[in-house]
Amino acid sequence: MDQFVSTNGIRLHYLDHPGEGPTIVLMPGLTANAHSFDGLIKAGLSPSLRVLALDMRGRGLSDKPAGGYRMADHAADMLGLLDALELKEVILGGHSFGGLLTIYLAAHHPERFSRLVVIDAAASMHPDVFELIKPSIERLGGQATTWQAYLETMKQLPFYQGWWDPMIENYYRADVETGSDGLVRPLSRPDAILEASAGVMAEDWQRLLPAVKQPLLLLNAPGSFGPPGIPPVLPRGLAMETVDAVADGSYIKVPGNHMTMLFGAGAERMVAAIKKFVGR
Repeated sequence: MDQFVSTNGIRLHYLDHPGEGPTIVLMPGLTANAHSFDGLIKAGLSPSLRVLALDMRGRGLSDKPAGGYRMADHAADMLGLLDALELKEVILGGHSFGGLLTIYLAAHHPERFSRLVVIDAAASMHPDVFELIKPSIERLGGQATTWQAYLETMKQLPFYQGWWDPMIENYYRADVETGSDGLVRPLSRPDAILEASAGVMAEDWQRLLPAVKQPLLLLNAPGSFGPPGIPPVLPRGLAMETVDAVADGSYIKVPGNHMTMLFGAGAERMVAAIKKFVGR
C-alpha cells in the first residue's frame, strides 16, 4: 500500500487502499499521518472505494522541508498528487486540519472535486481549539526510551480517558522513528506544525464557504475531548453553521470525540454515512 510521488518540489507518501468504487483522497489532521484513517479502512471504506490516505508535507514519511506549510502550499501538493496519478476528479475528504484543507481546495479548485467529506472541521471551531489540541502538539517535542514507553504515554493523553482501540497503534507507530541513540522521537517537527497552524488562522474561512458548491458531508463528534467538563473540539452548533453556509451541506453525528471517532463505533458510523453519501 505504501506509495510515493514527487510533486511541488517534494516527495509525498500515501497509502493506496484498492477499491471498486470511485477514488476518495483523505487528508489527516494537523499533526497526524495517513494511518489515522486505518479505522475507516477496517470498517469497510475500502474496498467500497479506492482510498488514498496522505501523509502531508512535514508529517509521516513525506518530505519535511524547512518551510511551505500554509494552506496554499498544502493545496499545491494535493493538486500535484492528483496530476501525477492522472486523477482528473476525486472525492475529497479530511479530518480536522485536513477537513479545512478540503474546504480550501473545493473553494479554489472546484473542477477537481466531485464531493466533499469533512470530518470534525468547520469554518469556526471551539474558541479554545488550540488549547484543546495542545497535548497532541506537545508530544512532537518529546522522546521516549522505547516504542512501548512512547505508546504508554500516548494512552494517557486526556482525550482517551480509558478508551483504547488497538487499530490506533499503527497510527502512533507511523508517528515516530528510532534514532541512532536508540531514543524514539516523533517524525513531525514542531516548527512545521506551528507554521501550519498560522496558515489556518490566516484564512478567512467564512468568506470561502459560499464558494463551495459541491455536495458536502460534515461528520461531527461532539463528545468531550477529555475528562467530563472538557468541551468538544467542534460543538454541533458551529458544525451546523458551516453546513448551512455551503450550497449543499448535510450533517451526521458520530459517536466519540475528535480522535476516538476515527476508530471503532465512530469509524463504522462514518463509513456507513460516506458510502450512502457517494452512492455505494
